[in-house]
Amino acid sequence: MTAIAMAEQARRQTVTVLFIDIVGFTSLVDDLDCAEVHALQHDYFGIVSDVVRAGGGVVEKYVGDAVMAVFGTGPTGFGAEAAAAAVRVGLSVQEALRGQLLAGRFAVRTRVGLATGDVMVDPVATHDFGHAMISGSVVSTAARLQAYAPHDTVVVCSRTRAVTGELVSYQELPPVRVSGKPYPLDLFRALEPRGPRTAARHLYAVPAAA
Repeated sequence: MTAIAMAEQARRQTVTVLFIDIVGFTSLVDDLDCAEVHALQHDYFGIVSDVVRAGGGVVEKYVGDAVMAVFGTGPTGFGAEAAAAAVRVGLSVQEALRGQLLAGRFAVRTRVGLATGDVMVDPVATHDFGHAMISGSVVSTAARLQAYAPHDTVVVCSRTRAVTGELVSYQELPPVRVSGKPYPLDLFRALEPRGPRTAARHLYAVPAAA
């Protein structure tokens, strides 16, 4: 398929992008054998992807210790519930990892960043590991927010906060200046879901890592 044909099949859509990574991953694996790193990643990616799928998201890629997932590309499209599902998944992943020993002996802490914005979506690639399924600056914004998130927290951009304000409780954090952005980004920490979905995190429980 030519680049022109691929561009024509893409559609503009609003989505919420989630990035999660392990705090201190580089130093953690520096002295490990590659087989141990593989076992750790296998358990970690398995837990994260299970929670993402249970929450209605799509795993776009794994990069080192980072997972990128997208919400709002499904048949029902984007809305407050899709964005709130992304936030709940971020909280659920951290709950699922809490107390786990990955590869039988490694406890990890994570940071989650979420951003909502317009992208071009390749409908052919809207499935797990559909690399380059979305294109837009919101991807880098979500990655930057994740990098600036305090340990063991889920932080979101102002647009995600505005869309989900009736469904999730937030704490406002000081704005942050991030590389490549000409202005500070407002930052909000997700605390817990509101209303009938408050117990949703418990619905995504996964078995202990082997």
